[in-house]
Amino acid sequence: MKSTIVFIDAGYLSFISKFFGEGKPLKYKIEVFANNLAKAKGLKCEKIYFYTAPPYQSSKPTSEENKRKASYDKFILKLKEVKINIREGRCQKIDNTFQQKGVDTLLTIDLSRIPKMEGIFDVIVLTSDTDFVPVINDLFEDKINVILAYFTDKKRKSGLSLSNHLWKACKDKIKIRKEYFLNK
Repeated sequence: MKSTIVFIDAGYLSFISKFFGEGKPLKYKIEVFANNLAKAKGLKCEKIYFYTAPPYQSSKPTSEENKRKASYDKFILKLKEVKINIREGRCQKIDNTFQQKGVDTLLTIDLSRIPKMEGIFDVIVLTSDTDFVPVINDLFEDKINVILAYFTDKKRKSGLSLSNHLWKACKDKIKIRKEYFLNK
């Protein structure tokens, strides 16, 4: 069985989980989810990279910010215990809205180097963002198959909308089903 690495955009995965949970995130194990994605393509998941950002902390964190950060730290520790590679950007507050910064850049860097370093020729990427098309095209030229794990609700600008450019760049795809979140 050929090996794969699964690269997961945590924000996109969160939208999918909430969709399947009808507004509430599903309770599942990321390592089970990643292994089920790999099995769907007849691959063995060797490594998982999870891209996220810790919750925003002001210069003088509120008790709510501290509580959110403590929960996040506990979650990340559990992921590290099962050998999931965590890559963290940062969370920025602009006019009372929060945005992750640096997460896409980390995923792009890792996609461009890790499969080649590991000798992996099939990778699974869970994202919906056009920003990854150039690196996916480069990987295609290097004979690395990028398998897009996706779910879409076909609504433009929703958390589940999918870029047409990304769709075209990935020749191979896995449509995420609810059962991928379950132990199999």
